[in-house]
This record gives sequence, structure tokens and C-alpha cells, in this order.
Amino acid sequence: MSDQPLVLHVESDGLRLVGDLWLPQREGPHPAVVLTGPLSGVRGQVVGTYARRLARRGVAALAFDHRNFGASDGLPRQHEDQGGKLADLRDAVSELAVHPDVDPGRIGVVGVCLGGGYALRFAATDRRVRACATVAACFNDPPAFRQGMGAQGYHEFLRGLADLATEERRTGIVDHLPAVAPDGEEAAMGGDEPFAYYGTERGAADGWENRLTRRSLQSLLTFDAASWAPLLPPTPLLVVHPRQDDYCAPSAAERVAEAAGGRLVWSDATRHIDLYDVDEYVDPACDELAAFLTEVR
Repeated sequence: MSDQPLVLHVESDGLRLVGDLWLPQREGPHPAVVLTGPLSGVRGQVVGTYARRLARRGVAALAFDHRNFGASDGLPRQHEDQGGKLADLRDAVSELAVHPDVDPGRIGVVGVCLGGGYALRFAATDRRVRACATVAACFNDPPAFRQGMGAQGYHEFLRGLADLATEERRTGIVDHLPAVAPDGEEAAMGGDEPFAYYGTERGAADGWENRLTRRSLQSLLTFDAASWAPLLPPTPLLVVHPRQDDYCAPSAAERVAEAAGGRLVWSDATRHIDLYDVDEYVDPACDELAAFLTEVR
């Protein structure tokens, strides 16, 4: 494997997405994977960590910046666009499928954290994808959000975000909030654990910004991943998840794996972010992923 990735540009809906393609050292064509990662993430963070390790294990791996983030095009900046991200994955697979070092019949998708839900939903609808894997995944479930917030609270919150869209159109000013913040301050990803990664040197990366549009919360609360699990077969699924995870429930991982007829592998990580960058947990996860992805035929 080269010490440096190939820079790959993916065109999606008229936008240029910037990616890093990490290739194995041996001759191709190789099995390949597109990676999608946590909320606000860029390719120099979690997906890049996994892409480099997968390439060392024989899998060509594309880590890229989704639209509106990092070096990729798209407006408004720092906006979570659920439909756009699914289109990004579609076009990233298309780009890999015509790359000379990639076997087009052996392309998979891997999602980490929020990307796990995107990977599941995308793989259930794009039959070019021959394998789907998730790591510490958030399987968003709008009915569960509604139940947790109460029907009235859920709809009032969404109404407020819809009204904000009108106000932003009127003024031309996009409202942002921090992606992470210390000491319980307002943030899209609240709490000390997200801050321990993104708010410190652990998560430092070119192109990452500590802000998200406030309307990104609408995308999060309405994105449906969990209900797509029964539609994934015959595409095989691997779910790697911490036994203890305060941010993405292990019980949801169990339900999704069962509904999709997938295989669930428990990680000994005790915090969600351990599976972002801690070698003790990331390396075993990558061993599982590589074995799973190289089995694709």
C-alpha cells in the first residue's frame, strides 16, 4: 500500500466531492468499499482511519467528504442533507465501479456511527452493493424519536425547524450551532463523549469545522434507517457494535442484525468513540470487516 492515497473526485448532482482512495499493495483489481462516517465528519477523521487499515488488509477503500463538508462542494456549508448523502454514496459506488484497480462485482459499503444507518439504507436500495457493514452504528428510527419526545414535542420541534427554513430564505442568513461543546453547552452532538473526540486533538483534521446548521437536526430526526433492515437481504450484513454504548444503543444493533439476517460481532469497547480511533478496538473491527468484505463474490 502506498503511504499516500489517490485523490479521487466524484461528481454528484453537479457537485464535486473530494475523496481519498487507499489501495492495497498487491496488484488489483481489488474488492472495494465506500465508507461513510459520523455526523459532521470529514475524510481525515474516522473514515480515513478505517480506509487506511482496510487497504492494508487487501480492500481498496474510499473515504470522502460528503457534500457541504470538508473539501467537497455544496451549500449551505455544514448542513446534513440526508437525500444528498444517499446520492453521494450512489455516485461514489459508480466511480469505484469504473476504476481500473477495483473489481466492480465486489464493492461494499461500510458506515460508522451515523454512517451506519446511511450504509444500511443505501445498500438496501442499490443492488450493486455486494456487502454492507456497520461499526458502532446509529440506526435512526423516527417513530422512536417521536415516542421519546412525545408526539406534541416532536411535531413542535419539527415545526420550529420548518419555520427556520422560511426565515433563512427571507434573510439569507443560515443559523448554525456548535457540533460539540463542553460542560453541557448547546451542541448538535451534546455531552462530554463527543467533545472528547471532536473537541480535542483526537479529532483534529483539515476541513473539519465545529458547527452544523440548526436545520441539520430536522434531517437527523426524520432520517429512517432501522425500517430498511428487512429489505437488505440478500445483501449480507455485518454489524460490529460495542457491548456498552451510551450514544448508539446496542439493543438497536441487535434488532437490525436480526431483521436483516446479519451477523453481529460485539466489540469490547466501553465507549462509542473508542471505535473511532483506539487501536485496541479499531484493529479487531477492521479484521472483521476485511474478512467479511474479501468473502464477497
